[in-house]
Amino acid sequence: MINFSVIGIMHGHIYGQIKCLVDAGATFHSWIARPSEHMLEAEFTKAFPNAAHAASEDEILNDNRVQLVVTSTIPVDRAPLGISVMLHGKDFMSDKPGFTTLEQLNTVREVQKRTQRIYSICFSERFENRATVRAGELVRAGAIGRVLQTVGLGPHRVNPPTRQPYFFDISQYGGILCDIASHQFDQFLYFTGSTEAHIVASQAGNVGHPEYPGLQDFGDVVLRGNGGSGYVRVDWFTPAGLPTWGDGRLTILGTQGYIELRKYLDIAGRPGGNHLFLVDTSGTQHIQCEDTHLPYGSQLIYDVLHRTETAMTQQHAFLASELALTAQLQAQPVNPSIVLQPL
Repeated sequence: MINFSVIGIMHGHIYGQIKCLVDAGATFHSWIARPSEHMLEAEFTKAFPNAAHAASEDEILNDNRVQLVVTSTIPVDRAPLGISVMLHGKDFMSDKPGFTTLEQLNTVREVQKRTQRIYSICFSERFENRATVRAGELVRAGAIGRVLQTVGLGPHRVNPPTRQPYFFDISQYGGILCDIASHQFDQFLYFTGSTEAHIVASQAGNVGHPEYPGLQDFGDVVLRGNGGSGYVRVDWFTPAGLPTWGDGRLTILGTQGYIELRKYLDIAGRPGGNHLFLVDTSGTQHIQCEDTHLPYGSQLIYDVLHRTETAMTQQHAFLASELALTAQLQAQPVNPSIVLQPL
């Protein structure tokens, strides 16, 4: 089994990243918060009292007992940290997005190729969502025939008082398509089986929060791969009336049916999350996926130990990120007066 350490705890996703590894048998060895994250230390210590609080990042990087370093630090700082981790002979797991610029991605690609270390990105909307894992099992079993298209929707609630300053600075988080939509690009590649893809069109902008000029609150993308087509829409407009932070959805269209995922709630009233709806040649069915096993943690541990790619290929992680970054770079500005024009 392996030991892992944490450097950087800015985003709450770090709790899920740690859980998936600990549940799979890894040991949470040590951690350190970065200077901008000290206000989060007390809560983190309470959640993980048995992990050692390291005196410095160098202590972790030079600790031969640690095989994997995990982070959810500010997005712009993740790639430089990952480079340092790999150069110290350790594997790396980043929260999404793993990069904020194509320049970062290109540098990481070169260092990863040279060091042969793992640069994994925890796309939690797939790896930590049981309905999405179950959908993958059904698609691989041929339940809907050949996949033609994915439609991924990622609405989120903005809740400004809970956000750290980086959230409102596009140079720190990379833009809405780089950040939130990285999930949807990962799922597009996974479900269509595409190994090559390009952006057909993209747009992004701030259409409803002029008081936060550095925030992009809406974006969408049309893309095409060698295994299918895709559409992505992400936003920060989840209303207060929804009982969860966002109504994440994914529709997978096949030649013999389709699957729709309501990942976090069923607005028709069924309790809980992880709802999967399957429509095929024999009828329709609702599948509750709460008992589906989440394999990412155990697969990544296996890959660290055996130098394999069972959790996610390195090519997949880099291509999903490249699509997100390219869509962000090419995005046409959204005109608020057009989007918000009353009927």
